[in-house]
Amino acid sequence: MAKIIDGNKIAKSIRSKVRLRVKTLSRPPGLAVIQLGQDPASTVYVNHKIKDCHRVNFHSEVHRLSENVSQNRVVPALISIDTILPTKDVDCLSSANQGGLLIGRHQVTPCTPTGIIRLLDEIGLDIAGKKAVCIGRSTLVGKPVGLLLMERNATVTYCHSKTENLATETRQADILISAVGRPRMITSQMVKPDAVIIDVGINRVGQNLVGDVDFEAVEKIVSAITPVPGGVGPMTRAILLENTLHLAEPNIG
Repeated sequence: MAKIIDGNKIAKSIRSKVRLRVKTLSRPPGLAVIQLGQDPASTVYVNHKIKDCHRVNFHSEVHRLSENVSQNRVVPALISIDTILPTKDVDCLSSANQGGLLIGRHQVTPCTPTGIIRLLDEIGLDIAGKKAVCIGRSTLVGKPVGLLLMERNATVTYCHSKTENLATETRQADILISAVGRPRMITSQMVKPDAVIIDVGINRVGQNLVGDVDFEAVEKIVSAITPVPGGVGPMTRAILLENTLHLAEPNIG
């Protein structure tokens, strides 16, 4: 049976280190969130962020507005993500920070991809020389995680909706990362024995949350796998705190 990679445990360790660093500062970093509307999933995620901030003694602000509010009411003159200063861009989504990631000159890196790399490190995996397959090419996960893997000298293949013979690609992966949002699409026939599986997908099936991977079948043949929930999700939030602290420290002292 595969080693279950416990994202909750690793995220707790990251929060503990952040909390200790905050104690050395003259004032706490702050994280502000603007939420439009009352989408239940968004509300849960925002509430988790608030709780995480309290855990590490960050200042936390949440501004909840109607989903019908005008753009000028939300953020006057804010037309795109690129009007956010790179030094305030804790999600690493601006062109400046994304460009820095591309050329290997970055202050922070995107939260979910960074969390994935940290998970691989925590199980003692030597990424160098491994064949990694990323299913999904979004700017949030797929593209940046491939860049971070290449920084660590992995050989990276990107797969997506137009990829032919997907199973042929995935069966070659030492590291398989799925971030497409299709429940249980990765079956046991699509993975190589002893591969490491990182499941980024979160899909609601009935009353349950499941990932992109058929967990029960796949865990029997691979060496390590993340659960859903409790794998990548907690790491995303933990890295958000770490990024916030890293960008705030030079201004706080």
